[in-house]
Amino acid sequence: MVDVAHKLAQVQERIGEAALRVGRDPGEVTLVAVSKTHPPEAVVAVYQAGVRHFGENRVEEGMAKIPAVHVALAGPRPTWHMVGHVQSRKAQEAVAHFDYVHSVDRVKIARRLSRFAQEAGRTLPVLLECNVSGEASKFGFDARNWEGDAGQRGALFAAVEEVSALPGLLVQGLMTMAPLVSDPEIVRPVFVGLRVLRDALRERYPDCHWPHLSMGMTDDFEVAVEEGATMVRIGRAIFGERRSDQC
Repeated sequence: MVDVAHKLAQVQERIGEAALRVGRDPGEVTLVAVSKTHPPEAVVAVYQAGVRHFGENRVEEGMAKIPAVHVALAGPRPTWHMVGHVQSRKAQEAVAHFDYVHSVDRVKIARRLSRFAQEAGRTLPVLLECNVSGEASKFGFDARNWEGDAGQRGALFAAVEEVSALPGLLVQGLMTMAPLVSDPEIVRPVFVGLRVLRDALRERYPDCHWPHLSMGMTDDFEVAVEEGATMVRIGRAIFGERRSDQC
């Protein structure tokens, strides 16, 4: 990869500046480098530049890439985050290969992950994906009007309560995907909405710690950090454009 260290330094600087603008410690924000469509050698280059958290959008791509990366590394194993939609038939592989799952978007997949985590004898940290924007193309628990719609709020909170009680899973917070727009200020309300929802859940279910908000990508991560993101999922700004020979 060309200038990966320079690209990474620019991203880290922007994260730091965004955090400091709102009085946050930049160390509170974990950079998850999303390597979708990029080969193992690209991941190794980013690892060697200092990144220790990587994300994949597809379980099957991670299944092939993660072992290859580990073989090529001389240092400690990185932490792998599943950040894309998990199909029910891929739940077992997600548990086997990933350290975090950001995209628990329905009770059914939570039950599947719980089952396979128990069988594997592990506790899997997960985030609940919430559709705050209301876009039909987005996955996630419906949270577009949870404050104003008692029925939606009741259904959302009931789902959260059920997932939080599942053995083998440790709910660590929330995740969302904002709409793709040219001006990141347009999506600030989405990030505010996820933070407000997290705070409400933290008050209602104090037994869950709720430390994380996974929000913000290449085009909007600075706004997300300003609004409380603790994990930002950044691909293009680090790895460059996605490889055109893969979908």
